Amino acid sequence: MMIYLRLLTESFGFAINALRNNKLRTLLSLLGVTIGIFSIIAVLAAVDSLDRKIKGDLSTLDKNSIYLMKFSFGPSDIPDWKTDQFPNVTYDEFEYLKKSLNDLDAMCFQMFTKNENIKYEGKTVSSVNIGPTTYELEDVQMLEFQKGRFFNESESNSGTAVIVLGHEIAKSLFENFDPLGKKVRLYGQKFTVIGVMKKKGAGIFDNNEDTSVYIPVNFLRNLYGDNNELITPAILIKPVDGVDIEAFKGELSQKLRQFRGVKVGEIDNFFINVLSGFTDMLDGIISGLRMGGIIISLFSFLVGGFGIANIMFVSVKERTNLIGIQKSLGAKNKFILLQFLFEAVTLCVIGGLIGIVLVWIITSVLSQALEFDFVLSFANIMWGFGLSVIVGLIAGIIPAISASKLDPVEAIRSGM
Repeated sequence: MMIYLRLLTESFGFAINALRNNKLRTLLSLLGVTIGIFSIIAVLAAVDSLDRKIKGDLSTLDKNSIYLMKFSFGPSDIPDWKTDQFPNVTYDEFEYLKKSLNDLDAMCFQMFTKNENIKYEGKTVSSVNIGPTTYELEDVQMLEFQKGRFFNESESNSGTAVIVLGHEIAKSLFENFDPLGKKVRLYGQKFTVIGVMKKKGAGIFDNNEDTSVYIPVNFLRNLYGDNNELITPAILIKPVDGVDIEAFKGELSQKLRQFRGVKVGEIDNFFINVLSGFTDMLDGIISGLRMGGIIISLFSFLVGGFGIANIMFVSVKERTNLIGIQKSLGAKNKFILLQFLFEAVTLCVIGGLIGIVLVWIITSVLSQALEFDFVLSFANIMWGFGLSVIVGLIAGIIPAISASKLDPVEAIRSGM
């Protein structure tokens, strides 16, 4: 065991000497490995961070939550021209389904509409995301409040001019003052602030709750009606835990078809978008991005491997005399082989560690500069370390074999 430890120590010493004595040559050789490791780990860190962000944004919704609307979240066999002819879901359909569906935990009616400006005294916040919804949204999503509350059933049904502000909207309009009970102007009318949401940060789908506000959906229905082109309605449905989602979808489809009078043999003129299907599609995209990035980065790694192989062939050439002396003193072929293999692995690990440190520095800087949490996981670091060792073994094996097979007499003579 001690002899292998000594062999490893000597190989590490040879690698450090190569770095010290041939700085430019070694630097250029290590650069390929460093760039390769940097590319792969950076891609893995970016994709993992994106995956974590998406899952975090969707965490407030149950995986079996359903968006019922005229559009599909994913690819569809139905052509766009036909989808455009589908009717929007309506408030009447929402009320019907709410009363008739079995295994229903909660359901709310939402409208997606254009951004608006909000004013308070002399201050204005532009391009605010407006979230018209019914009071049940609080039961469907896990809403968290910094202060105040969400609007109740009476306020929701009557379309009372009350408003719940996102954290950044409240901060921009009121700074350090308490916004509860204050009047803000929206749609040319005054809304009473009844709640402020907790700070959450930007969402991956441009759905930042911090820069959004919620108002009763019936206020907007009273203002614009139900057939305005600026509005896209949706029904958000949360089944009870443990429900057979396929059976639930079948019941939902059957009841809505019946309410709309869709004939037997005709296709559904609506889409039942289950969040789990959407997340599965996103997982597929994330996996594709990860695999594509790794394949592209491996080309950089390949170049780095050639660089290490080149420096090892040069090292064997320069130390031919020393190899001959070692073999004449009794060093076996396998020790010469392991010596050069260890040296190649050491050089690759040094280059890999530099790449990993660069990724760590860049992810730390970007996390501070952007509202996005870049994650460099321990698993990715071990990936980088493992790949460095593998490239070192592959790049060093042929030079190491050629060194181990040298004839000691010829090796000593060639060095004279």
